[in-house]
Amino acid sequence: MKGCFITGRWVETKDSLPVLSPWSGEVVGEVCLAGGAEWETAITAAQEAAVVMRKFSSLERRQILEKLVAGVKARQEELAQTIMAEGGKPITYARAEMARGVMTLSLAAEEAERIGGEVIPLDVQAAFKGRWGLTRRFPIGPVLGITPFNFPFNLVAHKVGPALAAGNPIIIKPASKTPLTALLLAEIYDQAGLPPGGLQVLPSTAAVAERAVADDRLRALSFTGSAAVGWYLKNVAGKKRVILELGGNAACIMDAGADLQLAANRAAIGSFAHAGQVCIAVQRLLVVEEVYEEFKKIFLETVSREIKAGAPALEDTVVGPLVEPGAAARVRAWVQEALDEGATLAAGGLGEGNLMPPTVLENVSREMKVWNREIFGPVATLTPCRDFAQALELANDSSYGLQAGVFTNNLAHAWQAFETLEVGGVIINDGPVFRVDSMPYGGVKDSGLGREGVRYAVEELTELRLLALRP
Repeated sequence: MKGCFITGRWVETKDSLPVLSPWSGEVVGEVCLAGGAEWETAITAAQEAAVVMRKFSSLERRQILEKLVAGVKARQEELAQTIMAEGGKPITYARAEMARGVMTLSLAAEEAERIGGEVIPLDVQAAFKGRWGLTRRFPIGPVLGITPFNFPFNLVAHKVGPALAAGNPIIIKPASKTPLTALLLAEIYDQAGLPPGGLQVLPSTAAVAERAVADDRLRALSFTGSAAVGWYLKNVAGKKRVILELGGNAACIMDAGADLQLAANRAAIGSFAHAGQVCIAVQRLLVVEEVYEEFKKIFLETVSREIKAGAPALEDTVVGPLVEPGAAARVRAWVQEALDEGATLAAGGLGEGNLMPPTVLENVSREMKVWNREIFGPVATLTPCRDFAQALELANDSSYGLQAGVFTNNLAHAWQAFETLEVGGVIINDGPVFRVDSMPYGGVKDSGLGREGVRYAVEELTELRLLALRP
């Protein structure tokens, strides 16, 4: 059994949680659950660590992260295998996640030496002649990171890396479905001899973690997960800084004149990789009528030929299992409901157990859940649009606004999409699932608040302070 990692020690508790393989249902590990007493110890330790860490130089912060990167690299395959075992992510994508995770922590090491400020002229009125100012960023203090199951390493890294780069201690509450990966990172942190209390990992129930969210001794909350939970926690969080990276219902537009083969290939991966359990997965394919039938033919052929569903240990698997039976049941219910209300099945079906085939629906209406809610499963909808303007309108027909993809060779249309789409990121000639870990990442509307991406997260986790100088 794996204990909680609290102030540099492994702590066992009386309550435990088995970790089940989504593919086989077998127990792949067991972790201790932190209760109120463990959280109290961790928060106190984070406060004490904050006093020490805020005095670290830029070099010292970088060195901490470089040691962490070295430890992760040495166990990269072990971490990828753990991601596959506890989360059901196909091994090819688990390894890709680990490559990204190494990059995320490496970027954080670099950003530790780039946290600067600016000189500001304050002599903008005659009475203030000779005055000037400068700004500097200071650590915000102890951070609470709550992470999801679908990227159990890289989305932890996106919270740990910027926090440490900024000089903040961080407590991670990992997803209950996938706590083993985060605890492995804690083990690497521990073995590297890094500052006690700088990183703590506490698996726990949602109710216990919610009390920590409300604790004012934690100065920031960085949450990745569902919109319903995220916005609820924002209300609970009190005065602390809140960063929310929430759900999506991503649209991908296919314009007349676009490279349809490229679009079909990228849309197929973007729709179905990791069983669609990605918040920027393609859910709504919006195709200009002029090329609808041609795109549909290429897309369905691509899905049939290249998108394999099956055991996550196989190198060519794209669609692995959904994370739990309840998630599979919900996705099936939404698909069946859409079919009952008039949608048609262009590919796929309902599958069985935790495994669903890549599924494509046509003739969906705006009232169907598969259109207007985040399905978080291997399901995409195909919708014709009379022109590019209508495609933009339909893309915005969502309470979510994380990212959107646009395939077009028309520069004016690309610019129009950038100015029109109500999202945090517009991706031209790739799917909305495209993300580089250095870029600003986050959404609008129900999709969140604030931005991740290492430099941008560092800004969220620091306080800007002005020094105004009078000669």
